[in-house]
Amino acid sequence: MNPIYEKLKKCEKCVREKTDFVPKVAIVLGSGLGNYADNIKIECEIEYSEIEGFPVSTVPGHAGKFIFGYVDETPVVCMKGRVHYYEGYDLSDVVLPIRLMGLLGAQILFLTNASGGINKSFKAGDFMMLTDHIAALFPNPLIGANIDELGTRFPDMSNVYNKELQEIIRTSAKELSIDLKEGVYAQLTGPSFESPADVKMLGILGADAVGMSTVCEAIVANHMGLKICGISCICNLAAGISPTPLTHEEVQQAGKDAAPNFEKLVTLAVKRMVNI
Repeated sequence: MNPIYEKLKKCEKCVREKTDFVPKVAIVLGSGLGNYADNIKIECEIEYSEIEGFPVSTVPGHAGKFIFGYVDETPVVCMKGRVHYYEGYDLSDVVLPIRLMGLLGAQILFLTNASGGINKSFKAGDFMMLTDHIAALFPNPLIGANIDELGTRFPDMSNVYNKELQEIIRTSAKELSIDLKEGVYAQLTGPSFESPADVKMLGILGADAVGMSTVCEAIVANHMGLKICGISCICNLAAGISPTPLTHEEVQQAGKDAAPNFEKLVTLAVKRMVNI
């Protein structure tokens, strides 16, 4: 058995010893957005440290646990805190949580993150729905022996972000009078923020926002056949656009400031995903 898949199955077994809950939607909460979990009718919580071999978050603002429960009638698993490649984990461990949520039954992956705005029409506090991404500047998580149990060797990436889910988010934002931007997200490794030249290059390539997560997660979810959507909270303007130095504290604070509208938008959208 592929050792990555073997480790994944051990994690699944460990979770199943604690709960038989089957989620429909998997939600990943980004920096400063972890309090969204307070909106969930909780059935079970599992600390990452309780799962054998599971990577544990080391970044401030990432609590490090799975929350199983309901958003209205939609069964969800909420990942309160993610792990990042820059923390020193193998990329297979960075994406292990996404694959695990898929094995637990999730059919939809709702990704969120904090990002730097490249599109000059954006401002701190805006929400951007992901319509596509740029993966060319980050290692592909599918490199290595293919895990045939999860998906095909050469997955198509033409429509990673599901059109039906995009329309649900778009309609929900309109009903809530939330100004929802749309655009392309690029993932770099971090942990250093991008230089002004990096940001200029990304803008030329067509990126509207940049961050240190999400794309690798979307790739493995797409490989497994999950339906994917995503919202990025523009927590700062990227280097060369922002007049001030960038800090993680700024990102966390902007996420907290945007949290009320974020919670409303995600909640309404997830409610409508129950029958997808």
